Amino acid sequence: MLTLVLVVILAALVFEFINGFHDTANSIATVVATKVLSPGQAVMLAAVMNLIGALTGTAVAKTIASGLVDTNVVQVTSQVILCALLGGIIWNLITWWKGLPSSSSHALIGGLCGAALAAAHNDWGALLWSQAAGDWTQNKGILWKVVLPMISSPVAGFVLGIVVMVLLWGLIVLLSKLGGWLGRLARPHFVNKFFGKAQILSAAYMGYAHGHNDAQKTMGIIALTLFGAEASGALDNLPGWLAFLHPGSAGEQDIAMWIVITCAIVMALGTASGGWKIIKTLGHKMVKLHPINGFAAETSSATILTVAAHFGMPVSTTHSISTAIMGVGFAKNPRALKFGVIERILWAWVLTIPAAGGIAYGLLRLLESIGWA
Repeated sequence: MLTLVLVVILAALVFEFINGFHDTANSIATVVATKVLSPGQAVMLAAVMNLIGALTGTAVAKTIASGLVDTNVVQVTSQVILCALLGGIIWNLITWWKGLPSSSSHALIGGLCGAALAAAHNDWGALLWSQAAGDWTQNKGILWKVVLPMISSPVAGFVLGIVVMVLLWGLIVLLSKLGGWLGRLARPHFVNKFFGKAQILSAAYMGYAHGHNDAQKTMGIIALTLFGAEASGALDNLPGWLAFLHPGSAGEQDIAMWIVITCAIVMALGTASGGWKIIKTLGHKMVKLHPINGFAAETSSATILTVAAHFGMPVSTTHSISTAIMGVGFAKNPRALKFGVIERILWAWVLTIPAAGGIAYGLLRLLESIGWA
């Protein structure tokens, strides 16, 4: 049993690594597309900021650990977690191979729900749909923590991308009308130069926000694994050098510091390995970007991710940056958007949760059929 727990933790870290290189593209596509940074420079910036972001909160981790599956209905065993992770990993690799910016967050959530449903023998009560806690920001369940942000974050990304872009253009027009040295600040050469520098800051902000939200999801999975292992007795009589695996009396409500640090480092390493296929789709195929556009898209997306993480919502980095780029492109020229590429991305979004869930469901059923679960 202990060996299985360790295998699950290793699989969780593999997912975190894949999340890093899969979603790296999301956080640095615009800064590469605008040629403000080289791919190598952008990846290293993202890796460092992912690391910092991952160390600065656990609200999303607690949602994954205790806000989606009802452990009173289904026992979340190591086998369940392993199948959930494999469902997310397999779907991530499929979409990475196809160059589609699908959501690692929703792949993990779909995998967890699919595996839990299989373990509960199709009892949908195993999934927490909605659980009120007074203040809506503290509510648990798929409705509040998955569905609501899944719908609202792309809309917010699109709208905020338009708003930020319009405000920036309004400022440039105002400066040009003032004339004199202020008018010179509105010239295209200066605007491109200024936002070329500013985009380094917005790319850093995007990398921080990605780590702050995404890295926590694997932290929650590891905490959930250890909580289940503790309840089943798998962690009884641990050797002294593995005593840190005990989740403590608070269970999954308290994310141990070693989990936070490990996940942060692994995501940073995954980020450093890059994901150029998705960068090509996001940064070049949807709409042509200039530094001011990249700044607007990154700032909009990073703000959404940071706010969502504060409320423990596992929002998709992919959704927020993709729709922010769409919003910026729409503000620039509605005809410039390449709707064929956007349609492929939307299909990947729609399919991710059921596809990863279906893979995880099938894997657990397979393990049950051969007596391993």
